[in-house]
Amino acid sequence: KGHGGKGGGKRGLLGFKAVPTSQADKVVVPEGYVAEVLIPWGTPLNSRGPKWKKDASNTAAEQEQQIGMHHDGMHFFPTGRDEGLLVLNHEYVDTTLLYPDGDAVMTKEKVDKALAAHGVSVVKVKKDRGGWKNVDSRYNRRVTGSTPMTFSGPVSPKHPALQAKNRSMGTLNNCANGYTPWGTYLACEENWNSYFGTTDTSWEPGTEHDRYGVNSEGFGYNWHTADPRFDVAANPNEINRFGWVVEIDPFRPGSTPVKRTALGRIKHEGATVTESRGRVVVYTGDDQDGEYLYKFVGSAPWKMLRAIGKDPLDHGTLYVAKFNDDGSGTWLPLTFGKGPLTKANGWQDQADVMLRTRTAADALGATKLDRPEWVAVHPHNNDVYLTLTNGAGWESEANPRTPNPYGHIIRWTEKNRDNTATSFEWDIFVLAGDPKYDPQVELDESNIFGSPDGLWFDNDGRLWIQTDVSNSTQNREDRQHERIGNNQMLVADPKTGEIRRFLVGPKGCEVTGISGTPDGRTLFVNIQHPGESTTIFGSPTPENPRAVSNWPDFDDDGRPRPATLVIRKKDGGVIGT
Repeated sequence: KGHGGKGGGKRGLLGFKAVPTSQADKVVVPEGYVAEVLIPWGTPLNSRGPKWKKDASNTAAEQEQQIGMHHDGMHFFPTGRDEGLLVLNHEYVDTTLLYPDGDAVMTKEKVDKALAAHGVSVVKVKKDRGGWKNVDSRYNRRVTGSTPMTFSGPVSPKHPALQAKNRSMGTLNNCANGYTPWGTYLACEENWNSYFGTTDTSWEPGTEHDRYGVNSEGFGYNWHTADPRFDVAANPNEINRFGWVVEIDPFRPGSTPVKRTALGRIKHEGATVTESRGRVVVYTGDDQDGEYLYKFVGSAPWKMLRAIGKDPLDHGTLYVAKFNDDGSGTWLPLTFGKGPLTKANGWQDQADVMLRTRTAADALGATKLDRPEWVAVHPHNNDVYLTLTNGAGWESEANPRTPNPYGHIIRWTEKNRDNTATSFEWDIFVLAGDPKYDPQVELDESNIFGSPDGLWFDNDGRLWIQTDVSNSTQNREDRQHERIGNNQMLVADPKTGEIRRFLVGPKGCEVTGISGTPDGRTLFVNIQHPGESTTIFGSPTPENPRAVSNWPDFDDDGRPRPATLVIRKKDGGVIGT
């Protein structure tokens, strides 16, 4: 099924020479291209804001006025020729690098700084003779883990499950993203469970806690020891305020972000929006091994809904995907009162279905997938692509390997190429991996890769693929990844099946987040968590934060910093040609 990914003599969209894999502490791009660094973590939002301190001694209050940590999903909203608003997520924090003394002792100030480094940045960028730069603007803004929020849709702000000991605030662990036809940005809350915990030994997780991975330890951040907001025993409903898609209006800096509950409560990897006959369609993966793919379909054309004062993301149906082994597929509605989602089976109403989205999808018999992540929709024919990063290899044809350490990309066509349809046909676009270890893999030195994650189409129909091989696996021969190198970005021509490696990142990083200018001559790409602990390169410490990487500053007194790359062709041409 699908394309193998090898190059050939066919005439296609790819006109650059593939770059080799790399284990170096630098960014590699093709001949004829340049990659420049923009808005690294700690950059002040405006020129009068607090400057970056390379020893990480900036306070929480200062971090709130600076670009956040660990850049992820991103979109460029043009405001004129060679200028626009760059809106980007900050997924999480590395506590070894965020604080001068690390995280051995957790304090309220450290929690506050971590919250300030999370969320979203809105920043005006502009191109002049010296290249792209961030500039002062009234639109420049931070949305953090402490910013006031509201809720809309089936789970209203007054719902009992949302009543906690503090006001509704904050968005956390924003991974991938989306943007709407009416000009707003969608940030997606992924591993939000990781920040909650408790020292109360009498607390026991319930069924829904188990379903979302909530436990007394979390991921070891220990925020609950310094801030009762994150103590699941002392403040049990705060956790229900996370796991949503958050809508932010970048052009209204005073507006309150809205969590759109009709899109469900899961570990949202992204929220890819397309239109069909005027109705919005939003695809979202639930990034955990064995979880599901979802699709929201608006109930009416979005322009009509907005004209009568209704939000298009509040009115519609959420579906979950079932991939049949014969290459067909069905979208199953997560609608209260339909199928097993009835009062007789313990479901209370549509808000209950949205709060317990994973359990509702279980009840419908959706297809478990190998970490469903980013979705991209082809701009010319509406085909839909999904990265499955890696996993156990759940028993279905949609997960073709057991186990699946390298991941793959799946593709489907909705019935009649109508993205609101409830049935589809699917195939495997490409199996990632190393043919040295898996003969099914049809890749070579020009395009070998593992763990596809980020996915994006440019206007010409090139499919950009970004990778997230874990730091515990990168470059390791005993994990069969020694030939794959650091994380990378490739580009595919879906028509010919050709794939070429375009970029390789520095040590310890993930390549994630991508957007571009409408003319295709500038590409924005994020480098996340350079210099984090890796099995093969070692681990940073408070005393030596540069143990793995010193990118991008290469300052002997500094530390690695996630940042946005601005990629241009030296001759000013379209990226990828």
